[in-house]
Amino acid sequence: MFGELVALNFDCMGSPSIVLKDGGSQLTSGWGFGWHPNDDYAASIVKDGMASDSQLLLNTLKDGASFRSTLFLCKVKGTGRRYTQHDTQPFRRSFGGYDWLFMHNGELDKGKLAELLDDPSGLLEPVGSTDSELAFCYLLAGLWEFAAKSLTDIRGQDLLALFEKLDDLGTSDFVISDGRSLAVYHGKNSTGKLYTHRVLPSEEPPVFDSNFISLNLEDPRNALPTVFLVTSFLFNDAPFEAMGKGQLLIVRRGAVIWDCLAQASPAQEVKAPEPEEEKAAVCVSQQSEQSQTSVQTETGTEGEPEPEIKSFSKTINIKALTHAPDGIPLEYRSYDITHMTEYRYSQPVEHSTHTLRLQPVEDAIQEVIQATLELTVDGELLQFEDVFDNPSVYYDIRNTYTQLLIKTHSQVKVYACPPDDHSPILRRSQIPLVWMPWQRQMMLPYLLPPELPEAQLRQLTDFAMSFVERNDFHLFDSLMDINKKIFEDFDYVQGITLLETTPFDVFSIRKGVCQDFANLFICLCRLLNVPARYRVGYIYTGGNYENKLQSDASHAWAEVYLPYLGWRGFDPTNGCLVAQDHVRVACGRNYRDATPVSGTIFKGGGTEQLKVEVQIKELTV
Repeated sequence: MFGELVALNFDCMGSPSIVLKDGGSQLTSGWGFGWHPNDDYAASIVKDGMASDSQLLLNTLKDGASFRSTLFLCKVKGTGRRYTQHDTQPFRRSFGGYDWLFMHNGELDKGKLAELLDDPSGLLEPVGSTDSELAFCYLLAGLWEFAAKSLTDIRGQDLLALFEKLDDLGTSDFVISDGRSLAVYHGKNSTGKLYTHRVLPSEEPPVFDSNFISLNLEDPRNALPTVFLVTSFLFNDAPFEAMGKGQLLIVRRGAVIWDCLAQASPAQEVKAPEPEEEKAAVCVSQQSEQSQTSVQTETGTEGEPEPEIKSFSKTINIKALTHAPDGIPLEYRSYDITHMTEYRYSQPVEHSTHTLRLQPVEDAIQEVIQATLELTVDGELLQFEDVFDNPSVYYDIRNTYTQLLIKTHSQVKVYACPPDDHSPILRRSQIPLVWMPWQRQMMLPYLLPPELPEAQLRQLTDFAMSFVERNDFHLFDSLMDINKKIFEDFDYVQGITLLETTPFDVFSIRKGVCQDFANLFICLCRLLNVPARYRVGYIYTGGNYENKLQSDASHAWAEVYLPYLGWRGFDPTNGCLVAQDHVRVACGRNYRDATPVSGTIFKGGGTEQLKVEVQIKELTV
């Protein structure tokens, strides 16, 4: 069945405005529209196989409360054929506890397709007489064979194989939805085109126009949607990207979660596994080589053999580990760091106090070899640990000055850690997290989102939940997705934000620096009831980092508390987990708790000029 198709996948519930046109000289009789109201299990279908305008559609969708979803499918016939109601797309069938929706562009050999469909029960028998609905039944039968109740229950390669079998029977472009995800396949023999465009929130109204459809994605209840748009025709003045022949995309909550072309990259060479004896040897730590655990046993009854007592020994000091459980070497990296902060004042300062948080953290995975502090003006110095366990210095200056230079020099080792094991049950992997009362009491400062208007918090909550829904409520996958999408969808631009810039401001303009991205990540985590805190430190960008500006000053990222793991770092500026490129310095609820240098001038000062310079070099081990 030929025609034109449009599919929309929102990151959170939206309500688009769609107006069908007559297509100029092209006949567009008949249309169909499908969606899942309020993301319910059941789908709604509105279609008319004879209509040449969208008045019936507009009359049907006057109730805006029910016309909200994350998935919308629209099919417009452009061939002049007169189909009956049951032959008009999109098609709907119940399968696996959800209503599925399906659209097809092209023409398949019905005889061969009927031979492929093996359904003795007749439960998947089509209602109409089209090749398209028969293909829909075949795909559902294939999912049944793989025991898959949703598009995420089947491997992408297996789903691709089902589409390719249909592709051999003619021309085909397919769109299928399980109510949560959207699969789009552009056939190798297709005579048409499929285009995609990921619409990000912007200052420009998300309005698209073409000869077939006028589409407006604006929604007063969700002013900042992210929408993945699939269409068989081009909209005017819109940067669409053509799909490749034989390409399969699986989309969820406004983002691609699987792309067959991305999976087709050459596989990396994998070394042959070592013999068990060698694997056991390389996993021995330095500590266990130096001192083996001995077990003393009590002497048994005379004449009876002593029972064999087995012991369990594991090195728990990360700095002593030389290899991960899979045999990968664990080596530390060493850095030389210089941080200079210079203040200049137009008038003499007679009295000021300063709080410095410039000494790197020393703990199980980070070792401070040396740390020195230099100040150009004499004062009274007090060293202490603040309430967040940050090594801090309080400096009281009562001597007059117009220039103050604060310089720290540190040498730090950052040790490699084995990958976290998320399999134990206690390391809960699903959202929502349930905390014990005393845990919530201790984590409360890291669970409270910033004070923002309720309407803004609601939009941010919807944005956060879009990641959770996309990843089936899996905790770690959702956090990684947030981390990655901030890196991909937000631009690193210096000088456009201030200390007072809120997470919602960053969410709206999609621009900022590391501090802004960390604040947004933290806010989203806290709205999901996941404890998160702000971390200040340094990053070494001598490796594979495109943005070298980050190493010219202190860097910021977020840390999340994961049950029975501890605090783990996420760097949304770079879309990566915190590893050995990062040197940790101070942490807190927000930037103010972890500011490297802050102070108060009690008398004098005038106009202030601030200069900050950071140099970080990796030392050869």
